[in-house]
Amino acid sequence: MVEVVPARWRMAVVLLVIGLIASLIGLGITQWNRRLPESATVKPAVARAAGPLADLWRPFTARAEDPWVIYSNAAFVGRPETGMRYYNSRQDSKVAVYDHYTGVGEVLAIHALDEAFGTLGRNILVKRGSLFTLDDVKNNNLIFVGSPSENLSLLDIPNMQEFVFQRVTAGKRKGDLSIVNQHPKAGEASAYLASPSDVPLTEDYSVVGLVPGTGSGRYVMILAGTTTFGTQGAVEFVCRQESVEKLLRQIPGSGTGPIRPFEALVRVKIARGVPVESELVSVRAR
Repeated sequence: MVEVVPARWRMAVVLLVIGLIASLIGLGITQWNRRLPESATVKPAVARAAGPLADLWRPFTARAEDPWVIYSNAAFVGRPETGMRYYNSRQDSKVAVYDHYTGVGEVLAIHALDEAFGTLGRNILVKRGSLFTLDDVKNNNLIFVGSPSENLSLLDIPNMQEFVFQRVTAGKRKGDLSIVNQHPKAGEASAYLASPSDVPLTEDYSVVGLVPGTGSGRYVMILAGTTTFGTQGAVEFVCRQESVEKLLRQIPGSGTGPIRPFEALVRVKIARGVPVESELVSVRAR
């Protein structure tokens, strides 16, 4: 004799089986997501980023490609154990050149940039200046960290026009690196230098410049001080919301549309080898 199962029990069994299958599918999806590599996760939408920091860096975050950070690594001759000095092309052979050193300011600057771009949902790619090629200019947005005296790649690309790095040619500071103000306004100096080398370093000057790249729709950001700590101060200046907000106020039209190319001069106060304060000295829109 065949026992007939009531309809309500048959329905309960069906619902139980469906619930069990759904649970197994959900568990499988969760485990699969846990196995996905970090690179497979979806980045936060850059379009959602707002505020002064996002506005300043939008030329570098609007494209799908991550920007390249090109940091200075000056050429030296000699060895650490016997003494080193800057390479001089007029008297030194290139065979003995060491180009794998960089300043502590550049190292900390790249860390600051990485954190800032992380808040915008993006990454940066890093390359030392000696490995830079002109093809990089055509194909990428670039951020140069370090002055042209050490980041020689800057000599081959569109560069600053208003605040220019030059060596002092006469006087007590002969040979020192300065930032020359090509068109001084009222109250501005014609040149700016860091503290003299025979006293503790308490201040430096830096440039922050956004210029068009050579490739279509490409941009170059230049962040450089006359010393490694000035460079660090310039980068930290453009990685903080409050200081970037002050900068954007002085660039015409920055609040209503894409940011215009500009050049800015920044004074960096230094205490015991650490940039402790940065202030905007002058801005030129291009």
